[in-house]
Amino acid sequence: MNSGFVYALIAFTIWGLFPFYFRLLAAIPPLEVLAHRMVWSLVFVAVALAVRRDGRWFVAALRQPANLVRFGACAALLSANWGLYIWAVNTGRIVEASLGYFINPLVSVLFGLAFLHERLRSLQWGAIAIAAAGVLWLTWENSTLPWISLVLAVTFGAYGLLRKTAKLGSLEGLALEITLLFPAAFFYLLWLAAHGDSHFGSVHVGMQLLLVAAGPVTAVPLLLFAAGARLIPLSTLGIMQYVTPTLQLLLGVFAYDEPFGRVQLIGYGAIWIALAVFSVESLWRREAK
Repeated sequence: MNSGFVYALIAFTIWGLFPFYFRLLAAIPPLEVLAHRMVWSLVFVAVALAVRRDGRWFVAALRQPANLVRFGACAALLSANWGLYIWAVNTGRIVEASLGYFINPLVSVLFGLAFLHERLRSLQWGAIAIAAAGVLWLTWENSTLPWISLVLAVTFGAYGLLRKTAKLGSLEGLALEITLLFPAAFFYLLWLAAHGDSHFGSVHVGMQLLLVAAGPVTAVPLLLFAAGARLIPLSTLGIMQYVTPTLQLLLGVFAYDEPFGRVQLIGYGAIWIALAVFSVESLWRREAK
């Protein structure tokens, strides 16, 4: 339990600082950055697996169609979440992206209720209702559904659910996910190079190193998250996730001067209250045992 908590906390902190990293890559189209994330992540994970010298699990995993379907779904959710987040950060929507990760803990709780038969108490239901009110307020005032926030929340919440119930270890599971994503990413980069549209060969060495660093930058927090998800309850994992959006929100407002006025304060405030109610109620129940 304690080690799982530490793994998850480090992962969420790294993700919270992601805007710094992806803003440095703003000159490169988001889809190309996404492809580099997939390719260099597989390289990083392959090296880690080579150190362990155990490839039997991979052959066994390929012989299990149900397992391939599960991890194929994980891979699809990852690619959608990664791509949308990169685009949001580099189009000046860090604050809106942070809302997705504020909502995500409560989405995780609902997934735990629906699929893992975890039960919610009255105050927990109240917290979810308050958060929903915050989202409705933002939708009403902005005359549009915060779709970036909702897609990020649902895709990552669903990914957490699938990894929670997966049979492979954290490193092996990530390796299989990235392997399934690799062909499309690799051939897309080859296609860009063949048409003279690749930025990798035209940017300076520092930018190239940043792209290569997408491997460890992506894989390390995912490994930590997957390890933590297998060791702590999904509801606890959901509560911890507010670390990531808090850091992202602070970066968006104070480092990149994104707007955050009365409308955002009321909507986000409702979600913060919901998280506080949920967290305090959970801690109180734990202490009472």
